[in-house]
Amino acid sequence: MIATVTLNPAIDCVVKVEEFRAGSLNRVSEEAVFPGGKGVNVALVLAELDVDTCVSGFLAGTTGKAYEAMLAEQKLKDHFLFVDNGFTRINTKVSSQEETEINGIGPVLTFVDLDRLCSKLRELPDLNTLVLSGNVPSGVKGAYEYILKNLSDLQIRPVVDVTGKELLKTLPFHPFLIKPNLEELEDLFTVRIKTLGEVRYYARELQHMGAANVLVSMGAEGMLLLTEEKTALYAKGVRGKTVNTVGAGDSSVAGFLAGWEGTHSYEEALRLAAAAGTATAFTYGTAHKDEIQRLEKRIQIERI
Repeated sequence: MIATVTLNPAIDCVVKVEEFRAGSLNRVSEEAVFPGGKGVNVALVLAELDVDTCVSGFLAGTTGKAYEAMLAEQKLKDHFLFVDNGFTRINTKVSSQEETEINGIGPVLTFVDLDRLCSKLRELPDLNTLVLSGNVPSGVKGAYEYILKNLSDLQIRPVVDVTGKELLKTLPFHPFLIKPNLEELEDLFTVRIKTLGEVRYYARELQHMGAANVLVSMGAEGMLLLTEEKTALYAKGVRGKTVNTVGAGDSSVAGFLAGWEGTHSYEEALRLAAAAGTATAFTYGTAHKDEIQRLEKRIQIERI
Protein backbone atom coordinates (compact mmCIF):
# COMPACT_ATOMS: atom_id res chain seq x y z
CA MET A 1 0.00 0.00 0.00
CA ILE A 2 1.01 3.59 -0.68
CA ALA A 3 0.11 6.08 2.04
CA THR A 4 0.20 9.83 1.52
CA VAL A 5 0.66 12.45 4.23
CA THR A 6 -0.83 15.93 3.86
CA LEU A 7 -0.14 18.01 6.96
CA ASN A 8 -2.23 20.99 5.88
CA PRO A 9 -4.96 19.92 3.41
CA ALA A 10 -7.49 22.33 1.94
CA ILE A 11 -10.88 22.46 0.34
CA ASP A 12 -9.90 23.70 -3.11
CA CYS A 13 -12.32 26.01 -4.89
CA VAL A 14 -11.26 26.49 -8.50
CA VAL A 15 -13.14 29.14 -10.47
CA LYS A 16 -12.92 30.49 -13.99
CA VAL A 17 -13.56 34.19 -14.57
CA GLU A 18 -13.55 35.33 -18.20
CA GLU A 19 -11.94 38.69 -17.42
CA PHE A 20 -10.92 39.13 -13.78
CA ARG A 21 -10.99 42.73 -12.50
CA ALA A 22 -9.54 43.51 -9.07
CA GLY A 23 -11.80 45.65 -6.91
CA SER A 24 -14.92 44.82 -8.95
CA LEU A 25 -17.67 42.23 -8.94
CA ASN A 26 -16.52 39.19 -10.92
CA ARG A 27 -18.93 36.48 -12.02
CA VAL A 28 -17.77 32.89 -12.31
CA SER A 29 -18.32 31.02 -15.58
CA GLU A 30 -17.06 27.63 -14.34
CA GLU A 31 -16.33 26.26 -10.86
CA ALA A 32 -15.22 23.10 -9.12
CA VAL A 33 -14.80 22.22 -5.44
CA PHE A 34 -12.76 19.22 -4.34
CA PRO A 35 -10.52 17.97 -1.52
CA GLY A 36 -7.09 19.46 -2.10
CA GLY A 37 -3.61 19.19 -0.68
CA LYS A 38 -0.63 17.67 -2.42
CA GLY A 39 -0.74 14.24 -0.79
CA VAL A 40 -4.48 13.92 -1.40
CA ASN A 41 -3.98 14.90 -5.04
CA VAL A 42 -1.40 12.11 -5.33
CA ALA A 43 -3.83 9.63 -3.78
CA LEU A 44 -6.71 10.65 -6.06
CA VAL A 45 -4.64 9.93 -9.16
CA LEU A 46 -3.22 6.70 -7.70
CA ALA A 47 -6.79 5.54 -7.08
CA GLU A 48 -7.69 6.44 -10.69
CA LEU A 49 -4.79 4.24 -11.80
CA ASP A 50 -6.00 1.34 -9.61
CA VAL A 51 -3.17 1.50 -7.07
CA ASP A 52 -3.99 0.63 -3.44
CA THR A 53 -3.61 3.84 -1.48
CA CYS A 54 -4.77 5.73 1.60
CA VAL A 55 -4.59 9.32 2.84
CA SER A 56 -3.48 10.72 6.19
CA GLY A 57 -2.65 14.01 7.87
CA PHE A 58 -4.66 16.47 9.94
CA LEU A 59 -8.12 18.04 9.79
CA ALA A 60 -9.92 20.50 12.06
CA GLY A 61 -13.27 22.20 12.61
CA THR A 62 -16.43 22.14 10.52
CA THR A 63 -14.48 22.50 7.29
CA GLY A 64 -12.54 19.41 8.36
CA LYS A 65 -15.84 17.52 8.63
CA ALA A 66 -16.80 18.72 5.15
CA TYR A 67 -13.39 17.62 3.87
CA GLU A 68 -13.90 14.19 5.43
CA ALA A 69 -17.23 13.89 3.57
CA MET A 70 -15.48 14.77 0.31
CA LEU A 71 -12.93 12.00 0.88
CA ALA A 72 -15.79 9.56 1.41
CA GLU A 73 -17.37 10.65 -1.88
CA GLN A 74 -14.06 9.95 -3.60
CA LYS A 75 -13.93 6.52 -1.88
CA LEU A 76 -10.43 7.18 -0.53
CA LYS A 77 -9.25 5.24 2.51
CA ASP A 78 -9.23 7.97 5.15
CA HIS A 79 -6.76 7.91 8.05
CA PHE A 80 -6.78 11.64 8.83
CA LEU A 81 -6.58 12.75 12.46
CA PHE A 82 -8.48 15.71 13.92
CA VAL A 83 -6.81 18.47 15.95
CA ASP A 84 -8.55 20.98 18.24
CA ASN A 85 -7.13 24.32 17.16
CA GLY A 86 -8.25 26.13 14.00
CA PHE A 87 -10.03 24.71 10.98
CA THR A 88 -9.17 23.07 7.69
CA ARG A 89 -8.38 25.82 5.23
CA ILE A 90 -10.14 26.81 2.01
CA ASN A 91 -7.96 27.68 -0.99
CA THR A 92 -9.36 29.65 -3.91
CA LYS A 93 -7.78 29.43 -7.37
CA VAL A 94 -8.93 31.99 -9.94
CA SER A 95 -8.31 31.13 -13.60
CA SER A 96 -8.54 34.15 -15.88
CA GLN A 97 -6.01 36.15 -17.93
CA GLU A 98 -3.53 34.70 -15.46
CA GLU A 99 -3.84 32.38 -12.48
CA THR A 100 -4.37 33.83 -9.00
CA GLU A 101 -4.26 31.77 -5.80
CA ILE A 102 -5.57 32.74 -2.35
CA ASN A 103 -4.53 30.13 0.21
CA GLY A 104 -5.81 29.83 3.77
CA ILE A 105 -3.74 29.20 6.90
CA GLY A 106 -5.01 25.93 8.38
CA PRO A 107 -4.96 24.51 11.92
CA VAL A 108 -2.19 24.76 14.50
CA LEU A 109 -0.09 21.58 14.75
CA THR A 110 2.40 20.38 17.38
CA PHE A 111 4.99 17.62 17.51
CA VAL A 112 2.62 15.71 19.80
CA ASP A 113 0.27 15.61 16.81
CA LEU A 114 3.11 14.27 14.66
CA ASP A 115 3.67 11.50 17.21
CA ARG A 116 0.00 10.56 16.89
CA LEU A 117 0.37 10.48 13.12
CA CYS A 118 3.46 8.26 13.28
CA SER A 119 1.58 5.82 15.51
CA LYS A 120 -1.29 5.79 13.01
CA LEU A 121 1.05 5.10 10.11
CA ARG A 122 2.64 2.19 11.97
CA GLU A 123 -0.78 0.55 12.17
CA LEU A 124 -1.33 0.52 8.40
CA PRO A 125 -1.15 -2.98 6.91
CA ASP A 126 1.24 -3.70 4.01
CA LEU A 127 2.60 -0.16 3.90
CA ASN A 128 5.49 -0.06 1.43
CA THR A 129 5.65 3.55 0.22
CA LEU A 130 5.10 6.80 2.14
CA VAL A 131 4.51 10.01 0.20
CA LEU A 132 5.28 13.19 2.14
CA SER A 133 4.21 16.28 0.23
CA GLY A 134 2.99 19.80 0.68
CA ASN A 135 3.86 22.74 2.89
CA VAL A 136 4.93 22.32 6.49
CA PRO A 137 3.03 24.46 9.06
CA SER A 138 5.17 26.87 11.06
CA GLY A 139 4.57 25.07 14.35
CA VAL A 140 6.18 21.84 13.15
CA LYS A 141 9.14 22.89 11.04
CA GLY A 142 11.21 19.86 10.11
CA ALA A 143 8.08 17.67 10.26
CA TYR A 144 9.01 15.36 7.39
CA GLU A 145 12.49 14.80 8.77
CA TYR A 146 10.84 14.06 12.13
CA ILE A 147 8.41 11.55 10.62
CA LEU A 148 11.12 9.74 8.65
CA LYS A 149 13.34 9.55 11.71
CA ASN A 150 10.51 8.09 13.80
CA LEU A 151 9.64 5.52 11.13
CA SER A 152 13.21 4.67 10.14
CA ASP A 153 12.88 1.11 11.48
CA LEU A 154 10.13 0.33 8.96
CA GLN A 155 10.85 -1.06 5.51
CA ILE A 156 9.21 1.71 3.50
CA ARG A 157 10.21 3.79 0.49
CA PRO A 158 9.97 7.52 1.24
CA VAL A 159 8.79 9.85 -1.51
CA VAL A 160 9.23 13.56 -0.78
CA ASP A 161 7.71 16.51 -2.63
CA VAL A 162 8.44 19.63 -0.62
CA THR A 163 10.62 22.69 -1.16
CA GLY A 164 13.76 24.31 0.20
CA LYS A 165 15.22 23.41 3.58
CA GLU A 166 12.36 21.01 4.33
CA LEU A 167 13.44 18.92 1.33
CA LEU A 168 17.14 19.08 2.17
CA LYS A 169 16.47 17.81 5.71
CA THR A 170 14.95 14.60 4.30
CA LEU A 171 17.79 13.70 1.94
CA PRO A 172 19.88 11.83 4.57
CA PHE A 173 16.97 9.33 4.71
CA HIS A 174 17.57 8.52 1.02
CA PRO A 175 14.10 9.12 -0.40
CA PHE A 176 13.19 6.83 -3.29
CA LEU A 177 11.87 9.82 -5.24
CA ILE A 178 11.92 13.59 -4.97
CA LYS A 179 10.14 15.89 -7.44
CA PRO A 180 11.28 19.50 -7.56
CA ASN A 181 10.01 21.67 -10.38
CA LEU A 182 12.44 23.82 -12.34
CA GLU A 183 11.91 26.94 -10.24
CA GLU A 184 12.36 25.00 -7.00
CA LEU A 185 15.57 23.45 -8.35
CA GLU A 186 16.88 26.92 -9.18
CA ASP A 187 15.99 28.18 -5.71
CA LEU A 188 17.74 25.26 -4.02
CA PHE A 189 21.05 26.11 -5.68
CA THR A 190 20.55 29.88 -6.21
CA VAL A 191 21.09 29.60 -9.96
CA ARG A 192 19.32 30.21 -13.26
CA ILE A 193 19.00 26.99 -15.25
CA LYS A 194 18.82 27.29 -19.04
CA THR A 195 19.58 23.84 -20.47
CA LEU A 196 18.68 20.19 -19.92
CA GLY A 197 22.32 19.55 -19.20
CA GLU A 198 22.14 21.98 -16.29
CA VAL A 199 18.94 20.35 -15.02
CA ARG A 200 20.73 16.99 -15.07
CA TYR A 201 23.76 18.45 -13.28
CA TYR A 202 21.75 19.86 -10.37
CA ALA A 203 19.58 16.75 -10.16
CA ARG A 204 22.79 14.77 -9.74
CA GLU A 205 23.83 17.13 -6.95
CA LEU A 206 20.62 16.17 -5.12
CA GLN A 207 21.52 12.52 -5.64
CA HIS A 208 24.92 13.15 -4.09
CA MET A 209 23.03 14.54 -1.07
CA GLY A 210 20.98 11.37 -0.68
CA ALA A 211 18.07 11.17 -3.16
CA ALA A 212 17.70 8.00 -5.23
CA ASN A 213 15.56 9.21 -8.15
CA VAL A 214 15.07 12.86 -9.04
CA LEU A 215 12.12 13.89 -11.21
CA VAL A 216 12.23 17.52 -12.36
CA SER A 217 9.04 18.94 -13.88
CA MET A 218 9.41 21.81 -16.33
CA GLY A 219 5.82 22.66 -17.23
CA ALA A 220 5.13 22.63 -20.96
CA GLU A 221 8.80 21.79 -21.60
CA GLY A 222 8.38 18.30 -20.16
CA MET A 223 10.18 16.36 -17.44
CA LEU A 224 13.64 15.05 -16.73
CA LEU A 225 14.24 11.95 -14.64
CA LEU A 226 17.66 11.11 -13.24
CA THR A 227 17.42 7.52 -12.04
CA GLU A 228 19.32 5.87 -9.21
CA GLU A 229 21.15 4.00 -12.00
CA LYS A 230 22.40 7.45 -13.15
CA THR A 231 20.40 7.29 -16.40
CA ALA A 232 18.96 10.62 -17.56
CA LEU A 233 15.59 10.34 -19.32
CA TYR A 234 13.67 13.24 -20.86
CA ALA A 235 9.92 13.25 -21.54
CA LYS A 236 8.97 15.87 -24.10
CA GLY A 237 6.05 18.12 -23.28
CA VAL A 238 2.71 17.57 -24.99
CA ARG A 239 1.06 20.67 -26.38
CA GLY A 240 -2.51 21.45 -25.41
CA LYS A 241 -4.71 23.94 -23.59
CA THR A 242 -3.64 24.32 -19.98
CA VAL A 243 -6.66 25.23 -17.85
CA ASN A 244 -5.37 24.53 -14.32
CA THR A 245 -1.87 23.73 -13.08
CA VAL A 246 -2.98 22.93 -9.51
CA GLY A 247 -2.18 19.28 -8.80
CA ALA A 248 -0.21 18.67 -12.00
CA GLY A 249 3.03 17.97 -10.13
CA ASP A 250 1.21 15.76 -7.63
CA SER A 251 -0.31 13.82 -10.51
CA SER A 252 3.18 13.30 -11.92
CA VAL A 253 4.29 11.76 -8.62
CA ALA A 254 1.27 9.45 -8.70
CA GLY A 255 1.91 8.51 -12.31
CA PHE A 256 5.54 7.72 -11.58
CA LEU A 257 4.67 5.50 -8.62
CA ALA A 258 1.88 3.73 -10.51
CA GLY A 259 4.18 3.16 -13.48
CA TRP A 260 6.96 1.85 -11.27
CA GLU A 261 4.62 -0.44 -9.32
CA GLY A 262 3.27 -1.88 -12.56
CA THR A 263 6.45 -2.31 -14.61
CA HIS A 264 9.60 -1.60 -12.54
CA SER A 265 10.75 0.30 -15.62
CA TYR A 266 11.98 3.85 -15.12
CA GLU A 267 11.13 4.73 -18.71
CA GLU A 268 7.53 3.59 -18.29
CA ALA A 269 7.31 5.27 -14.89
CA LEU A 270 8.40 8.56 -16.48
CA ARG A 271 5.96 8.10 -19.36
CA LEU A 272 3.02 7.66 -16.98
CA ALA A 273 4.27 10.54 -14.79
CA ALA A 274 4.32 12.88 -17.78
CA ALA A 275 0.91 11.71 -18.98
CA ALA A 276 -0.72 12.11 -15.56
CA GLY A 277 0.75 15.55 -14.95
CA THR A 278 -0.26 16.76 -18.41
CA ALA A 279 -3.77 15.32 -18.12
CA THR A 280 -4.36 17.19 -14.86
CA ALA A 281 -3.05 20.44 -16.37
CA PHE A 282 -5.60 20.06 -19.15
CA THR A 283 -8.60 19.72 -16.79
CA TYR A 284 -10.15 21.10 -13.59
CA GLY A 285 -9.31 18.98 -10.56
CA THR A 286 -7.16 15.88 -10.99
CA ALA A 287 -7.16 13.82 -14.15
CA HIS A 288 -9.17 10.69 -14.86
CA LYS A 289 -7.76 7.37 -15.99
CA ASP A 290 -9.02 7.48 -19.58
CA GLU A 291 -7.42 10.86 -20.26
CA ILE A 292 -4.12 9.77 -18.68
CA GLN A 293 -4.07 6.64 -20.85
CA ARG A 294 -4.89 8.66 -23.97
CA LEU A 295 -2.00 11.05 -23.35
CA GLU A 296 0.36 8.25 -22.35
CA LYS A 297 0.48 7.15 -26.00
CA ARG A 298 1.72 10.61 -27.01
CA ILE A 299 4.62 10.85 -24.54
CA GLN A 300 8.03 10.60 -26.20
CA ILE A 301 11.01 9.55 -24.07
CA GLU A 302 14.65 10.04 -24.96
CA ARG A 303 17.95 9.50 -23.18
CA ILE A 304 20.19 12.52 -22.76
